[in-house]
Amino acid sequence: MRSEWFTRSSREWVIIRPLNGTLLVVKNKFHRTKLLLGLLASSLCFQPAWPQNAALPSLGDGDGISLAAERKLGDRIARELYRDPDYLEDPVLDEYIQRLWAPLVKSAAARGELSPELQERFAWRILLGRDRSVNAFALPGGYLGVHLGLIAVVSTHDELASVLAHELSHVTQRHIARSMGAQGKLTPWVIGSLILGVLAASKSAQGAQALIVGGQAAAIQSQLSYSRDMEREADRVGFGVMREAGYDPQGFVGMFGKLQQAAGLNDNGAYPYLRSHPLTTERIADMQARLQLDAPPAGNRVDVEQAMLSARARVLSQGQVDAWRASTQTSQVNLPQATAATKAGVWYGATLAHMQLKDFAAAERSLQNLERTVSGQNAPARLAKLLRAEWAAAQNRWDTVVQLLAPPGQASKLDRPTLIATAQALLNLPPTPTRTEVLHQLREQVQAFPLDAQAWNTLASMLAVEGQHLHALRAEGEAQMARMDWQGAIDRFRAAQDWAKNHTLQAGDHIEASIVDTRLRQAQSLVREMQAER
Repeated sequence: MRSEWFTRSSREWVIIRPLNGTLLVVKNKFHRTKLLLGLLASSLCFQPAWPQNAALPSLGDGDGISLAAERKLGDRIARELYRDPDYLEDPVLDEYIQRLWAPLVKSAAARGELSPELQERFAWRILLGRDRSVNAFALPGGYLGVHLGLIAVVSTHDELASVLAHELSHVTQRHIARSMGAQGKLTPWVIGSLILGVLAASKSAQGAQALIVGGQAAAIQSQLSYSRDMEREADRVGFGVMREAGYDPQGFVGMFGKLQQAAGLNDNGAYPYLRSHPLTTERIADMQARLQLDAPPAGNRVDVEQAMLSARARVLSQGQVDAWRASTQTSQVNLPQATAATKAGVWYGATLAHMQLKDFAAAERSLQNLERTVSGQNAPARLAKLLRAEWAAAQNRWDTVVQLLAPPGQASKLDRPTLIATAQALLNLPPTPTRTEVLHQLREQVQAFPLDAQAWNTLASMLAVEGQHLHALRAEGEAQMARMDWQGAIDRFRAAQDWAKNHTLQAGDHIEASIVDTRLRQAQSLVREMQAER
């Protein structure tokens, strides 16, 4: 069997990557020094964790691992992903993904695929990765990862919903637990380390990073990919979940078509989803049969909002000047015969790319074309308005942002992207009744969604400019807790305690100080648990 060796090995273990994708972790006979498994997790801090070309796992229905252990395993992996520089918090894309995700979770629960216990004990959190590869993956404990590259290639929201439904079904059917039960000897923490290792090493197409694995007395062989049965099961369950959530099942066909076309190309690692979720003629035929029984084809759909969001994902995944310039050049193409969706995507991408290049005059011209294209269309026009606010904020035109998003005298409940953008603008302006209202809405946001790290950070900044320093420090700690950075949270909560000791507390501060004490103890307990796992 031909194998591809990593260019560096650990002192005790060497990882071989055969061409079939199986990872072999074997004893290194040339070095006898034993390394702790914890070194792997710490080494990942310096390596990108978003996958490019690896087979990524999901969960299954079996007795291999308890729900509690599976959640802990997922928490450990998620902690590393949150610390990776490719992790992205973008209010516009976050809102979009959550809007697609929520009906799928509700549908899975209504169908009985998602039990109340599983719904309560798993995280059900989606992480965005600033990665151009077309990929999504499920992890233990109800965590999912979505690359911007996937959002960039879909044509309708139904196509993206089909991927999310498929991944959700991997979790509800507990495919990783099933796989771990079959592997038998592999403990959850070893599996977690291998998953993290795959995520880290696969960032490089050459696979030049070494993985450090220790603590086992014999060789370990682990196949971190989906079986055909698991894929068919995720297709079947995901199809039903998607349909009953109100999405067009043709989205599955559209996504399969894109992946099947890509399978015939030399994609140079751009389509890792094909390797972790291999397409087979049986899977494609089965889905086509389901669609024939379900409903006739819906025909070509024009999804203007999706075109704009895909353009946003594409530009945000690009980190190089040449790529941004290429995105701006598309706006110079003659588009009279193009669909409204194509035009909107082109102008949106060009505007955002010009902004990345700091060419705000050119961005304004593209933005005006975009606004004319989407005029009268509620959702696309809203995205265009948010983009204009982003354009104004990039030039420190804070008054313009507030006038656009929260004009005085028009008090209303702001959606999350509008709330975050307005709050960030108000930080740079004198106090106004609008700032008081936005501060109130931010408090409501974190109360309703206590794991909204970005909202906590924005709230902390607003509290600081309001002079509410104890509350601001507590909010900073809550943001770290939401990102599972327990040590960072401890630092902020201790800073809050120190502030409380050295200042005269005002009305309400005593309650806040008590909350800080409780949260500090909780963060310290989580750190002890994490250290015990090592």
